[in-house]
Amino acid sequence: MRATDLFTRLKERFGATLQDATLTFGQVTIELTADDLLDTCTALRDEREFRFEQLTDVCGVDYLAYGMDEWATDEATRQGFSRGVEVNSAGRLPVLEDELSTETAQHDRRFAAVYHLLSISNNQRLRIRVFAPDAQLPVIPSVIDIWNSADWYEREAFDLYGIIFEGHPDLRRILTDYGFIGHPFRKDFPLTGNVEVRYDPEQQRVIYQPVTIEPRVLVPRVIRGQPEHEMTQPEAPVAEQSGAAAADEN
Repeated sequence: MRATDLFTRLKERFGATLQDATLTFGQVTIELTADDLLDTCTALRDEREFRFEQLTDVCGVDYLAYGMDEWATDEATRQGFSRGVEVNSAGRLPVLEDELSTETAQHDRRFAAVYHLLSISNNQRLRIRVFAPDAQLPVIPSVIDIWNSADWYEREAFDLYGIIFEGHPDLRRILTDYGFIGHPFRKDFPLTGNVEVRYDPEQQRVIYQPVTIEPRVLVPRVIRGQPEHEMTQPEAPVAEQSGAAAADEN
């Protein structure tokens, strides 16, 4: 089945429930609501014309600063440009407040889960995106009963983004420490973190303490050609250098 055929069949079969459908670079992506996720995924797995037997990945996405840019790359000068010219994420310099964004963030749809499906029978792939209805408490149904491979993937998205997968049998952190505060892949998570860990020789144990790192924004080096009046004289040929060295020795 070609991607164009899959794209057409998906719109015919799920046209009433699809929020969006795109075909870009041979990859079909459909968008569903959280309420329609389980029924649609079950049909995609069981119906003969689709037969997406495998779930290969589930990842979270935070669209908090989507369409907003911290980089002033369009008007670079001979002095270069700053890396964090617009304070759109935590940990940036507070003095850099020039408005450079030409688009606005989609505040109403912040957190999403993206599912990557594989059909071995039809040699086809599909991407599904589902937005959490509430950005303050992002909840999306778990697909673990449809594809059991979603177990660790959903735990990872919960750990890094704070997305709650309703119905997951063991939803807990999988990458960060037990006492970790916050979700590190969220756009508003401080670049320096909330706490830091070090070994205390007096207490002879690992302790948590407030962050001592000062936030800073790096400015990339701009390498350009030297002006002619600053160019150094070319070095003498090897033969002349050898002769001068011999004369000094005599």
